[in-house]
Amino acid sequence: MSGAAAITPVNPPEFPQLMGHPRPLWMLFMSEFWERFAFYGIRWAMVLYIVAQFHGGDASGEKPASELYGAYLALVYAGAIFGGYVADKLIGFQRSILLGAIVMSAGLFLLASPTETMFKLGLATIIVGNGLFKPIISTMVGKLYATSDERRDSGFTIFYMGINIGALLAPLITQYLAKKLFGIDGMPAYKVVFIAAGIGMLLSLVWFWFGRAQLKGIGLPAAHQTGMRNVSLVLLFGVVIGIPLFYALLTIDATLLQGILMALFIIPAVMLLREGVVEGAVARDKVVAMLIIFTFNVLFWCFFEQAGSSFNFLAEKIVNRDIGMQGLFQALAGTHDFPVSWFQSVNSVAIIVLAPILAWLWVKMGKNNPIIPRKFGLGLIFNGLAFLLLMVALKSMVDGSGKIPFWTLFMVYVIQSVGELCLSPIGLSMTTKLAPARLAGMAMGCWFLSIAIGNNLAGIFAGIVSGEGGMSVASAHAGYTFGFYALVGAGALLFLIAPLIQRWMHGVK
Repeated sequence: MSGAAAITPVNPPEFPQLMGHPRPLWMLFMSEFWERFAFYGIRWAMVLYIVAQFHGGDASGEKPASELYGAYLALVYAGAIFGGYVADKLIGFQRSILLGAIVMSAGLFLLASPTETMFKLGLATIIVGNGLFKPIISTMVGKLYATSDERRDSGFTIFYMGINIGALLAPLITQYLAKKLFGIDGMPAYKVVFIAAGIGMLLSLVWFWFGRAQLKGIGLPAAHQTGMRNVSLVLLFGVVIGIPLFYALLTIDATLLQGILMALFIIPAVMLLREGVVEGAVARDKVVAMLIIFTFNVLFWCFFEQAGSSFNFLAEKIVNRDIGMQGLFQALAGTHDFPVSWFQSVNSVAIIVLAPILAWLWVKMGKNNPIIPRKFGLGLIFNGLAFLLLMVALKSMVDGSGKIPFWTLFMVYVIQSVGELCLSPIGLSMTTKLAPARLAGMAMGCWFLSIAIGNNLAGIFAGIVSGEGGMSVASAHAGYTFGFYALVGAGALLFLIAPLIQRWMHGVK
């Protein structure tokens, strides 16, 4: 996520070089690595922990656990919309990152509390801290390079690798800490995961605190922001208003939250459309094309984000994780089977391996490179093919113990990663190119809100898949069959109308 509307300096300071890039890039790389370690470290454990700790391990807790996870993820994206404004107008980029890291750390440690109220309070605190941290550190990378610097895209690629390496290692390390190092098998031991994630976030804070001198003033507050008054006001606003507000949103019914998110989307969407009409036919057409793409984006993330909810229950209950490597798993993870958490690392491995291949393929295709709407369509179709594999497995590959083969869920994550690479990297870029010039920040907010709406829908859908009595082969098959038809149908529709949407984009590629 990169929501801050910062302007890249034409001539940034002269930095010492390390491996062909400004040295501060590697400091930001590691700060982001530890932040992503914290974020993905809790992703695999959250719904499992909620069921065990707050529902006594009863399968009926799967539905509310999935809905809470979806709401949390939705609000993480929605809350990030305000980060750019706070950094630009009030406290500066460096202070925003530091304050966000402190607040996120506090929230992660709160998750380890044994009460549901404190757990939700911890989630609300993380949402506030994330809004101050995540959009800003991504923007800082761009400030290291002049606009014309040919290394700029390569620098963002390196930074993106930090994200994926953190996401790759987090489930492996937190699983080890929860099961092997502490020698506890009960599900409530996953609170160790939250403590480990909190420590990871503190490491991000320390890394940035000591490394920020390398930035040579980039991201420092403006002259009128140098005092602590604005920092105190932001912190006070976050504690008194932000955290209670997000806590309240986490406690309401998921469908009510969905209505609120959709209303938040519709208001700026109408304003964007109105601005497009005022600017003329070309601007109007671009806004229409952008909003259509946003609609399909909601559907993609609704099903992609089953990774943090229903796929965890599927892995725990219905996937045969005994793949004959008991000694290795016992040594590395303290369990005889392939750990549930390790599935979360498959996406990162696939991204790291496949991203260069797909980037090469787009270049190799030259004039035949798919237009933006068709790339989005491919993203939806590949996501749908992952659900097709689950649909077939749950129908035809269930063994005598009610389990499907390990490789099926493993490949689901790989196939979904291909879809992500077709869709996600171009979304932000497309938005900046199609939005009316005066409302570029609002358009970026709509992009994040479309993801937020999809993430909350993901929690609702996962709850439907589990049903009132917990996930079964039958309920999973029914839910994932719907997912296949919805995704492939939407992808095919987008493919068909892509030429029309492309015309409305007026040359944007």
